[in-house]
Amino acid sequence: MTSDSATQAVPLGTAPTPLEPAPRLAQRLGLRPDDLWIKRDDLFGIGGGGNKIRKLAHTAATAIDSSADMLITTGAAQSNHARSTAAVAARLGMRCTLALAGTPPTPASGNLTLDRLFGARVRWVGDVDEAGLATAAQQLAAEHERAGGRPYVVPFGGSDAAGAHGYIECAGEIVAQLPGVVTVVVAVGSGGTMAGLVAWLDGARVLGVDSGAVPDAGARVRDLVTALGVETGPLRLRTDQVGSGYAALTDAARRAMFDAGTTEGLILEPVYTAKALAGLRAAVEEGDVRPGERTVFLHTGGLPGLFGHPVAGALAAELLA
Repeated sequence: MTSDSATQAVPLGTAPTPLEPAPRLAQRLGLRPDDLWIKRDDLFGIGGGGNKIRKLAHTAATAIDSSADMLITTGAAQSNHARSTAAVAARLGMRCTLALAGTPPTPASGNLTLDRLFGARVRWVGDVDEAGLATAAQQLAAEHERAGGRPYVVPFGGSDAAGAHGYIECAGEIVAQLPGVVTVVVAVGSGGTMAGLVAWLDGARVLGVDSGAVPDAGARVRDLVTALGVETGPLRLRTDQVGSGYAALTDAARRAMFDAGTTEGLILEPVYTAKALAGLRAAVEEGDVRPGERTVFLHTGGLPGLFGHPVAGALAAELLA
């Protein structure tokens, strides 16, 4: 099932991304060796890669059409989306301003280092929620307009109908690469990645694992699917892997990081991909994902954020102990 409309993407990455077998990880999770495949969207595009770049390839086309000279967006301190937006702005010859929640950490690391290398300006806006971040972005846009500029505000997480088209595209790649795929597993943050997959594959074939980034991930995904002009049935969305909060590393996610690393040399980060793999393990244990079925785990990237997360030092200490 697909949307009737599409955006013309800006070339920011090479598609299709690889689809790789993961036989040892499959067995670790309780599947058969040939059941599990990894869709390597962590390898898509510039600036550290990942799903945010694939979405921004479509969003940036809209910004170009509006003659923008600056991209403005929002996020947490270690936002993969903010880092990706900064990289895209640099590639397109635009300026970039990021409204980030919290206060400047010392020292800066992870995605914040890359934000700086890509030339972004950061405005720290304190302890605010998503609505507060949106207000800050509009204020920054107004400032730039008063100075004679042409800003384009990229939505939180890059998740709107334009960005979600990137994952309609990705779903088409998966079906072509692995005919007969039964389930595609994906982390859910702001909802656009899952929405694009659902728009092509339908809700029954996409298993989303909520990371806790927004209060009601299911509502976000449904609204975005509707904005794409698609009707779908009930969503498969696990909400049991959030733990104590959005950025918190759960025991299950920690286990998932080691499972992926020790079986396939695959790097997961604690906020999204590790929780998604933990959700896949739980789904296998409950019989929602079964041996003998072709399953794809969508690796959405986010590696730079690992090196800005407090868990990075703790994991290193464990290995050196």
